[in-house]
Amino acid sequence: MEVDISTIQARFVSSDNNTEATELPVIDLPIDVDTKQLELICNALLKNEEQTPYLFFLNDEEIKTNLKESIVSKAVDLENVLNIVYQPQAVFRVRAVTRCTSSMPGHAEAVVALSFSPDSTQLASGSGDTTLRLWDLTTETPKFTCTGHKNWVLVVSWSPDSKKVASACKSGELKIWDPDTGKQIGKTMSGHKKWINCLSWEPYHMNPECRRLASAGHDNDVRIWDTVLGSCVRVLSGHTGAITSVRWGGSGLIFTSSKDRTCKMYRADDGTMCKTFSGHAHWVNSLALNTDYVLRTGPFDPLMDKKKALKLKDNKEELKKLALDRYQKVCPDGIESFVSCSDDFTLYLWRSDQKQCITRMTGHQNVVNDVKYSPDVRTIASASFDKSVRLWRASDGGFITVLRGHVQAVYCVAWSADSRLLVSSSKDSTLKVWSLKTKKLAQELPGHADEVFAVDWAVDGSKVASGGKDKVLKVWTY
Repeated sequence: MEVDISTIQARFVSSDNNTEATELPVIDLPIDVDTKQLELICNALLKNEEQTPYLFFLNDEEIKTNLKESIVSKAVDLENVLNIVYQPQAVFRVRAVTRCTSSMPGHAEAVVALSFSPDSTQLASGSGDTTLRLWDLTTETPKFTCTGHKNWVLVVSWSPDSKKVASACKSGELKIWDPDTGKQIGKTMSGHKKWINCLSWEPYHMNPECRRLASAGHDNDVRIWDTVLGSCVRVLSGHTGAITSVRWGGSGLIFTSSKDRTCKMYRADDGTMCKTFSGHAHWVNSLALNTDYVLRTGPFDPLMDKKKALKLKDNKEELKKLALDRYQKVCPDGIESFVSCSDDFTLYLWRSDQKQCITRMTGHQNVVNDVKYSPDVRTIASASFDKSVRLWRASDGGFITVLRGHVQAVYCVAWSADSRLLVSSSKDSTLKVWSLKTKKLAQELPGHADEVFAVDWAVDGSKVASGGKDKVLKVWTY
């Protein structure tokens, strides 16, 4: 059947009520309209506030590419109005956490670091009492207390396969723990001359064995460790001040920020320093990669069907392919963007393939302490000692809005997996949940007795964990 008509008359019909085809008006459609365009038209006709993904069917067969192909394959009669059936697809939505389900005491000093595992089943916290604690999220009770550090545990980091957790302390020592037994794996790795500030695992799609780990701290060096052998493979030097943040990118590059006012980029394989990013007028406190979320979660996609996830559980090659696909969706050309925040009250947006910054983001009136990309890589959130959180466009660093509500310094922020919500922790002892849709406060979460130093949102969106000066770990849910 040869189709030489340019437009046809059609009507969108809900899959819930196929017989009653009167809910939407008859419209003229170009015959070569594709599924993405159909989705935009359908959302506009239904006046959806948020874009909803749809599947479309013509005579019970899915329209896979465009309308013309379906009409030709089904030999559809074009003299009558076509009924295009639309069916909403499942949308992953995270609800705002509203209540504290448990306050878990146990640490004898302030909680300074905490992190959910990439599979959202476990939680680890580090404290000034020199211990790492692992918590059972099903019963929300302490699971293991990992002892061995001689000083404050300043940072905890999960391997992308969720099978190991690393902790580093103020004495410059690094330990790897088995979350199933609470026992240390291998020997203690020492080599840093001062305390360690940050850790970053090699991405899952580069090595599913999760062997290599980068650490950096106050001795101005980055060290790459083979966690199986327990030895330092490489030392990356070049910074002249303490390193405040390290990120192992998905294309084999390591990014660092430092108190020497610069960010640097190294090749992980041979330790060569590729670029120095200069511009900040004071300490650089943190940096965030646009691929942080997919690299942190590796093959664990909250949208993935649970049965499929169970099937793939031990198939490392398939999981590696899945992790690589997720990375390439965010960064198809392998050129990563990153944003740095500083004590000079500004943020800078950079690309790994150019030395000059894309833009300088100004507006904060005090130190900018934390910065995070949203999982959908559309928005950047920054937390500052000026008591505010600011939102910026990730594409060009353009200012979106300022979120005010905290009455003291904001220490850190964490995104929900669907990028619709943001939680911030503050010196004022509260957490606040912000809605990206309304750009306003969605939920106030009081409960801590003192400053809240650390906050994290589980990858599956089900829980938020917070910890701080009151030594208590709190879990929040909806």
